[in-house]
Amino acid sequence: MLIDSIYRPEGYNIGVNCGEVAGQTIFHCHIHIIPRYRNDMDEPTGGVRGVIPHKRIYTQEVI
Repeated sequence: MLIDSIYRPEGYNIGVNCGEVAGQTIFHCHIHIIPRYRNDMDEPTGGVRGVIPHKRIYTQEVI
């Protein structure tokens, strides 16, 4: 992938906004590819769920 060879990200968030209430402002299909790097934010847990603050940080309960 071109992004890999130029920017060398360590991961990606991939998102699609479907509908006005989800933040879609241009009503055609497009996909957001967001390159991510270690330490690019304090707590990346939750990924693109960050648009819903109370769902952003979660932990997996170990049984």
